[in-house]
Amino acid sequence: MAAPGAPLSESKLQPVEWRIDDTPVAYPDAVAFMDQRVAQIRAGTARDAVWLLEHPSLYTAGTSAQAADLIQPDRFPVYKSGRGGQYTYHGPGQRVGYVMLDLRSRKNDLRCYVHDLEEWIIRTLASFNVQGERREGRVGIWVDRGHGREDKIAAIGVRVRQWVAFHGIAINLDPDLSHFEGIVPCGIAEHGVTSLADLGLPVTMADLDVALRAAFEEVFGREIAPQETSFDSSATAASAPA
Repeated sequence: MAAPGAPLSESKLQPVEWRIDDTPVAYPDAVAFMDQRVAQIRAGTARDAVWLLEHPSLYTAGTSAQAADLIQPDRFPVYKSGRGGQYTYHGPGQRVGYVMLDLRSRKNDLRCYVHDLEEWIIRTLASFNVQGERREGRVGIWVDRGHGREDKIAAIGVRVRQWVAFHGIAINLDPDLSHFEGIVPCGIAEHGVTSLADLGLPVTMADLDVALRAAFEEVFGREIAPQETSFDSSATAASAPA
């Protein structure tokens, strides 16, 4: 089996469809689309996809969420999510990357896949001279702020259905960090959160998207025939299964 972070031969990969939305996408619409797309990938009628977007301000509860970690339940809408993990915040200024990949054609190894998602974020941040780091027992990517302080800059939450993975990552570009105060992010109270802006980096969302695409291809493999297909999320969301 290939080592984590080492892409398979390009001859074994199919083109990945990419979409970037410039306006916030409602969380239920995103979940509905992912449900539909996963079914299509499983059936062999659609290709793997990466969807980069922002959400309106909201909280999501993963499968391990603890009720006590929702400190301000009335601050924003709260959605139960089938992804792993606990509570997290999504909102403007945060780039969410929903990754719908058929693991059967890659490594068929969930632990390896999560490691690759981490590597994707780490390489993306490195494009801006930010050293993102893993931490044993803590999901996500962390930044050492010095003097014993560590802040989380990116979250990871994954769900797998019949070996097709979905949900994905969230990187803090320039969200309102005070919104994380309404929850215990990912169940970790002893550490804070940060963003590229908080670190003093004037990165645009377009800059971040370019870095995400380049790092994705390094980690997961370059497409056979790169192309921008702009799949239509709105067309399938309404017919997605519950």
